[in-house]
Amino acid sequence: MSGVRVLTLGCRLNTYESETMRKAAETAGLNNAILVNTCAVTADAVRQARQTIRRARRDNPNARIVVSGCAAQTEPETFAAMDEVDAVIGNDDKARVSTYQKLPDFGVSETEKIRVNDIMSVRETAPQMIEAIAGQARAFVQVQNGCDHRCTFCVIPFGRGNSRSVPMGAVVEQIAKLVDNGYQEAVITGVDATSYGADLPGSPTLGTLAATILRQVPDLKRLRLSSIDSIEVDDALMDLIATEPRFMPHLHLSLQHGDDLILKRMKRRHGRADAIEFCRKVRDLRPGFAFGADLIAGFPTETDEMFARSLDIVEECGLTFLHVFPYSPRAGTPASRMPQLDRRLIKERAARLRDRGEQAYDAHLSAMAAAGETHSVLVEFSGTARTENFTPVVAPDAPRGQMALVRVNGRTADHLTGDVLAAATQQMQTADFAAG
Repeated sequence: MSGVRVLTLGCRLNTYESETMRKAAETAGLNNAILVNTCAVTADAVRQARQTIRRARRDNPNARIVVSGCAAQTEPETFAAMDEVDAVIGNDDKARVSTYQKLPDFGVSETEKIRVNDIMSVRETAPQMIEAIAGQARAFVQVQNGCDHRCTFCVIPFGRGNSRSVPMGAVVEQIAKLVDNGYQEAVITGVDATSYGADLPGSPTLGTLAATILRQVPDLKRLRLSSIDSIEVDDALMDLIATEPRFMPHLHLSLQHGDDLILKRMKRRHGRADAIEFCRKVRDLRPGFAFGADLIAGFPTETDEMFARSLDIVEECGLTFLHVFPYSPRAGTPASRMPQLDRRLIKERAARLRDRGEQAYDAHLSAMAAAGETHSVLVEFSGTARTENFTPVVAPDAPRGQMALVRVNGRTADHLTGDVLAAATQQMQTADFAAG
């Protein structure tokens, strides 16, 4: 191979950061290299990263393999010990041109492979300016990094550091540039996005940032948020939900569980009633709003009754899109020292929770198909479009990378179907998109 290829695992923030890594490596003149941007959210994510690296080496025996991301930050020795890996770099350095310029000076021993700093010493998140994200019809924009909370199951603060925000002016500038390049939808991303602004002068909130973006970038057609912590949602964001049509009616909640005692043992800051009330209040402000959520199955000490409350909260919150994680202990976390459940029971509960999510999603598709309404959609490069509430719809001849009006006419097992009524005339100005 030639050039620089990035393999991305994990969250949407990694998708954005992978583009900055590729750009930095190419600017540094790196060639014949594979950058692996890892995830550390579960033990399985680390295992998948190791498998990805081995596969990359088999397929590209002469390429240089550089590993970064959260797993590389928290477990650098794990990856340095792999014969397939040439270098391990930390999260704070992976977007710097100088990092890749120094790669030829790295040694060959395990310790010499590692360039990982103390992430807790990092105090700022510099804006990473990108013009496009290969293969993506929507733009992901990082506004925050790190986390000040210490959930008992989570290692992410040790991979990302403490919470730090990108100044509003830099975020607006980035989104305006992406809109000039043809993007019509932006997604605000961060590790703990709802903590945005606490470290900035004047302490602007996430809602203030979103309102500023929509006001100062009038040509942006759609604005979304990635995962949020509902207990931190501010009044300005609730006002946008109620009044701003360009703010999309879909949120993904960092919910994690449906039982109050488990939430307390997780050291979450919300209770079951808080989550249910938040979803009710949002839907009162804007009917048709859709929610996704992260849920963990099999957390230590979880009884059958506690697990049943997680099953029930899918309906009580009206969740549509579930990300289910079977609990896996992460070394050094308080939860790893709690009484553990049998792995077979954890997997069985995760499967049941996924089944409940599939039932909820099926009901959601049926309701939207029966309504047969017309939706403004953004067509992805895979040919699938997304409605305002993020439901996938496939319509013949939908214009890739553009907005379109689609009337829903039915459904399949996993998406809606529809007819294109009109398509936007504005096309993407960038040329380096890969078909999805």
